[in-house]
Amino acid sequence: MTTVDETGAGSIDRRLTARDHEGRAAHVATVSRTYPTTPEDLWQAVTTADRIRRWFVPVTGDLRLGGRYQLEGNAAGEVTACDAPRSFAATWEFGGNVSWIDVRIEAAGDGATFTLEHTAAIPDGPDEFWQTYGPGAVGVGWDLGLLGLSLHLAHPEAERALEDEAAWATSPEGRAFITASSTAWAESNIAFGTPREAAVAAAERTTLFYTGTPSQD
Repeated sequence: MTTVDETGAGSIDRRLTARDHEGRAAHVATVSRTYPTTPEDLWQAVTTADRIRRWFVPVTGDLRLGGRYQLEGNAAGEVTACDAPRSFAATWEFGGNVSWIDVRIEAAGDGATFTLEHTAAIPDGPDEFWQTYGPGAVGVGWDLGLLGLSLHLAHPEAERALEDEAAWATSPEGRAFITASSTAWAESNIAFGTPREAAVAAAERTTLFYTGTPSQD
Protein backbone atom coordinates (compact mmCIF):
# COMPACT_ATOMS: atom_id res chain seq x y z
CA MET A 1 0.00 0.00 0.00
CA THR A 2 1.30 3.47 -0.86
CA THR A 3 2.01 5.42 2.31
CA VAL A 4 1.23 9.05 3.06
CA ASP A 5 4.96 9.72 3.35
CA GLU A 6 5.30 8.78 -0.32
CA THR A 7 2.52 11.17 -1.30
CA GLY A 8 3.34 13.98 1.11
CA ALA A 9 2.50 17.66 1.37
CA GLY A 10 5.75 18.59 -0.39
CA SER A 11 4.45 17.13 -3.67
CA ILE A 12 1.84 19.90 -4.04
CA ASP A 13 2.41 23.28 -5.69
CA ARG A 14 0.49 26.11 -4.02
CA ARG A 15 -0.11 29.71 -4.96
CA LEU A 16 -2.19 32.57 -3.58
CA THR A 17 -3.14 35.42 -5.91
CA ALA A 18 -5.79 38.12 -6.28
CA ARG A 19 -8.07 38.88 -9.21
CA ASP A 20 -11.34 40.55 -10.09
CA HIS A 21 -14.23 38.11 -10.31
CA GLU A 22 -17.57 39.31 -11.63
CA GLY A 23 -16.64 42.87 -10.69
CA ARG A 24 -15.43 42.06 -7.17
CA ALA A 25 -11.96 41.64 -5.71
CA ALA A 26 -11.24 38.00 -4.87
CA HIS A 27 -8.60 35.71 -3.40
CA VAL A 28 -7.55 32.73 -5.52
CA ALA A 29 -5.96 29.67 -3.88
CA THR A 30 -4.36 27.39 -6.50
CA VAL A 31 -3.19 23.82 -5.91
CA SER A 32 -1.46 21.67 -8.49
CA ARG A 33 -0.01 18.17 -8.47
CA THR A 34 1.30 15.77 -11.09
CA TYR A 35 0.31 12.11 -10.91
CA PRO A 36 1.77 9.01 -12.61
CA THR A 37 -1.34 8.29 -14.68
CA THR A 38 -2.93 9.29 -17.96
CA PRO A 39 -4.97 12.47 -18.40
CA GLU A 40 -7.97 10.29 -19.27
CA ASP A 41 -7.70 8.26 -16.05
CA LEU A 42 -7.21 11.40 -13.97
CA TRP A 43 -10.26 12.98 -15.57
CA GLN A 44 -12.36 9.93 -14.74
CA ALA A 45 -11.09 9.95 -11.15
CA VAL A 46 -12.21 13.54 -10.55
CA THR A 47 -15.49 13.53 -12.50
CA THR A 48 -17.04 10.09 -11.85
CA ALA A 49 -19.22 9.74 -8.76
CA ASP A 50 -18.09 6.21 -7.89
CA ARG A 51 -14.44 7.24 -8.04
CA ILE A 52 -14.88 10.60 -6.30
CA ARG A 53 -16.32 8.89 -3.21
CA ARG A 54 -13.23 6.67 -2.96
CA TRP A 55 -10.81 9.57 -2.46
CA PHE A 56 -12.96 12.55 -1.44
CA VAL A 57 -16.57 12.25 -0.20
CA PRO A 58 -19.74 10.76 -1.70
CA VAL A 59 -21.36 12.99 -4.32
CA THR A 60 -24.89 12.98 -5.69
CA GLY A 61 -26.56 14.94 -8.44
CA ASP A 62 -26.08 15.48 -12.15
CA LEU A 63 -22.37 15.71 -12.93
CA ARG A 64 -22.67 17.42 -16.31
CA LEU A 65 -22.83 20.95 -17.68
CA GLY A 66 -25.72 22.77 -16.04
CA GLY A 67 -26.27 20.01 -13.48
CA ARG A 68 -26.22 20.43 -9.73
CA TYR A 69 -24.18 18.34 -7.32
CA GLN A 70 -24.09 17.77 -3.56
CA LEU A 71 -21.00 16.58 -1.71
CA GLU A 72 -21.96 14.70 1.45
CA GLY A 73 -21.40 16.95 4.45
CA ASN A 74 -19.70 19.52 2.25
CA ALA A 75 -20.41 21.90 -0.61
CA ALA A 76 -23.09 21.89 -3.26
CA GLY A 77 -23.17 23.76 -6.53
CA GLU A 78 -23.72 23.91 -10.27
CA VAL A 79 -21.41 22.76 -13.05
CA THR A 80 -20.95 25.97 -15.05
CA ALA A 81 -18.43 24.86 -17.70
CA CYS A 82 -17.10 21.54 -19.00
CA ASP A 83 -14.55 20.75 -21.70
CA ALA A 84 -14.02 17.00 -21.20
CA PRO A 85 -11.45 15.64 -20.64
CA ARG A 86 -9.54 18.86 -20.05
CA SER A 87 -11.40 21.17 -17.67
CA PHE A 88 -14.54 21.99 -15.76
CA ALA A 89 -15.81 24.77 -13.53
CA ALA A 90 -18.47 24.87 -10.83
CA THR A 91 -19.89 27.01 -8.08
CA TRP A 92 -18.90 26.01 -4.54
CA GLU A 93 -21.82 26.75 -2.21
CA PHE A 94 -21.08 26.18 1.47
CA GLY A 95 -22.12 27.78 4.75
CA GLY A 96 -24.29 30.35 3.04
CA ASN A 97 -21.43 31.57 0.83
CA VAL A 98 -20.71 31.04 -2.86
CA SER A 99 -17.21 30.68 -4.29
CA TRP A 100 -15.96 29.11 -7.51
CA ILE A 101 -13.68 26.26 -8.55
CA ASP A 102 -11.91 25.74 -11.87
CA VAL A 103 -10.20 22.41 -12.57
CA ARG A 104 -7.71 21.63 -15.36
CA ILE A 105 -6.20 18.30 -16.42
CA GLU A 106 -3.05 18.44 -18.54
CA ALA A 107 -0.56 15.92 -19.87
CA ALA A 108 2.84 16.22 -18.16
CA GLY A 109 5.56 13.94 -19.53
CA ASP A 110 4.63 10.39 -18.56
CA GLY A 111 1.91 11.62 -16.18
CA ALA A 112 -0.92 14.11 -15.82
CA THR A 113 -1.28 17.31 -13.82
CA PHE A 114 -4.35 18.27 -11.79
CA THR A 115 -4.73 21.99 -11.13
CA LEU A 116 -7.56 23.53 -9.11
CA GLU A 117 -8.24 27.22 -8.57
CA HIS A 118 -10.61 28.15 -5.75
CA THR A 119 -11.80 31.75 -6.07
CA ALA A 120 -13.55 33.52 -3.18
CA ALA A 121 -14.79 37.10 -3.28
CA ILE A 122 -13.40 39.42 -0.62
CA PRO A 123 -16.22 40.80 1.61
CA ASP A 124 -16.88 44.53 1.59
CA GLY A 125 -16.41 44.65 5.37
CA PRO A 126 -13.89 42.99 7.70
CA ASP A 127 -13.12 39.41 6.69
CA GLU A 128 -12.75 37.83 10.12
CA PHE A 129 -12.59 34.29 8.77
CA TRP A 130 -9.69 35.14 6.43
CA GLN A 131 -7.88 37.07 9.14
CA THR A 132 -8.27 34.10 11.49
CA TYR A 133 -7.27 31.25 9.17
CA GLY A 134 -5.85 32.74 5.97
CA PRO A 135 -5.68 30.61 2.80
CA GLY A 136 -5.08 27.42 4.77
CA ALA A 137 -8.77 27.22 5.64
CA VAL A 138 -9.51 25.97 2.13
CA GLY A 139 -5.93 25.18 1.15
CA VAL A 140 -5.35 22.43 3.70
CA GLY A 141 -8.67 20.88 2.74
CA TRP A 142 -7.65 20.74 -0.90
CA ASP A 143 -4.22 19.38 0.04
CA LEU A 144 -5.97 16.57 1.89
CA GLY A 145 -8.10 15.96 -1.18
CA LEU A 146 -5.03 15.75 -3.41
CA LEU A 147 -3.48 13.31 -0.94
CA GLY A 148 -6.58 11.13 -1.11
CA LEU A 149 -6.51 11.34 -4.92
CA SER A 150 -2.88 10.19 -4.94
CA LEU A 151 -3.68 7.20 -2.74
CA HIS A 152 -6.71 6.35 -4.89
CA LEU A 153 -4.74 6.48 -8.13
CA ALA A 154 -2.12 4.18 -6.62
CA HIS A 155 -4.81 1.70 -5.51
CA PRO A 156 -8.02 2.39 -7.50
CA GLU A 157 -9.55 -0.91 -6.37
CA ALA A 158 -9.66 0.21 -2.71
CA GLU A 159 -13.05 1.29 -1.40
CA ARG A 160 -11.54 4.26 0.43
CA ALA A 161 -8.17 5.98 0.07
CA LEU A 162 -8.14 6.50 3.86
CA GLU A 163 -10.39 4.24 5.91
CA ASP A 164 -11.01 6.72 8.74
CA GLU A 165 -10.11 10.29 7.81
CA ALA A 166 -11.06 11.78 11.20
CA ALA A 167 -8.86 9.34 13.10
CA TRP A 168 -6.03 9.77 10.62
CA ALA A 169 -6.09 13.59 11.04
CA THR A 170 -5.27 13.20 14.74
CA SER A 171 -2.63 10.50 14.24
CA PRO A 172 1.08 11.44 14.21
CA GLU A 173 1.16 10.90 10.44
CA GLY A 174 -1.94 13.01 9.90
CA ARG A 175 -0.80 15.83 12.16
CA ALA A 176 2.56 15.91 10.37
CA PHE A 177 0.90 16.20 6.97
CA ILE A 178 -1.56 18.88 8.08
CA THR A 179 1.14 20.88 9.87
CA ALA A 180 3.35 20.78 6.78
CA SER A 181 0.40 21.83 4.64
CA SER A 182 -0.50 24.71 6.96
CA THR A 183 3.12 25.86 7.00
CA ALA A 184 3.31 25.77 3.21
CA TRP A 185 0.14 27.84 2.93
CA ALA A 186 1.61 30.34 5.40
CA GLU A 187 4.59 30.73 3.07
CA SER A 188 2.24 31.30 0.15
CA ASN A 189 0.40 33.88 2.25
CA ILE A 190 3.68 35.66 3.05
CA ALA A 191 4.65 35.67 -0.63
CA PHE A 192 1.24 37.20 -1.32
CA GLY A 193 2.16 40.11 0.96
CA THR A 194 0.74 39.18 4.36
CA PRO A 195 3.09 40.00 7.27
CA ARG A 196 4.92 36.88 8.44
CA GLU A 197 3.66 37.08 12.03
CA ALA A 198 0.02 37.23 10.92
CA ALA A 199 0.48 34.46 8.34
CA VAL A 200 2.18 32.12 10.81
CA ALA A 201 -0.47 32.79 13.47
CA ALA A 202 -3.23 31.99 10.95
CA ALA A 203 -1.45 28.76 10.03
CA GLU A 204 -1.29 27.76 13.69
CA ARG A 205 -5.03 28.28 14.04
CA THR A 206 -5.65 26.29 10.85
CA THR A 207 -3.58 23.37 12.14
CA LEU A 208 -5.53 23.45 15.41
CA PHE A 209 -8.83 23.51 13.49
CA TYR A 210 -7.96 20.40 11.44
CA THR A 211 -6.17 18.33 14.08
CA GLY A 212 -7.44 19.58 17.43
CA THR A 213 -3.83 20.10 18.54
CA PRO A 214 -1.45 23.03 18.05
CA SER A 215 1.47 22.81 15.65
CA GLN A 216 4.69 21.54 17.21
CA ASP A 217 6.92 23.72 15.01
